[in-house]
Amino acid sequence: MNIDYTVTALMFPAIPLIMGVYSNRFHTLSSLIRRLHDEFVFEKHIPSEWEKQLVNLNHRVFLLKFTIGFASFAFLFNMVTVFALYLEVILVARLLFASCCLCMIGSIILFIREIFISTQALKFHLSDMKFDAKK
Repeated sequence: MNIDYTVTALMFPAIPLIMGVYSNRFHTLSSLIRRLHDEFVFEKHIPSEWEKQLVNLNHRVFLLKFTIGFASFAFLFNMVTVFALYLEVILVARLLFASCCLCMIGSIILFIREIFISTQALKFHLSDMKFDAKK
């Protein structure tokens, strides 16, 4: 495969956009954790399924940390690929671009896992409500 600036340019719009999605997800999660913390500390309100929610939130924070980290390294590798192309070190550019792609794949896989965990969190919230489908 020939690698040139156009190949690396394919990743430039994708990586910042996906990092924006990850950052929004992290911001939402941190707001939820702060709200739950305030309810617990100040109001002494302990929601049902409290332990399961804490385990879930900890796991989601852990996954998002690595999701954002992998995406950041993908962006870094993409930038260094451009620099290697500028220096005309094609083998290094190919290896760096492959690293960029692998980091993005890892990031997306972790993000998909985090989505599955967040849907489990929603099930925890719905578990204390009863719904009668017959009505």
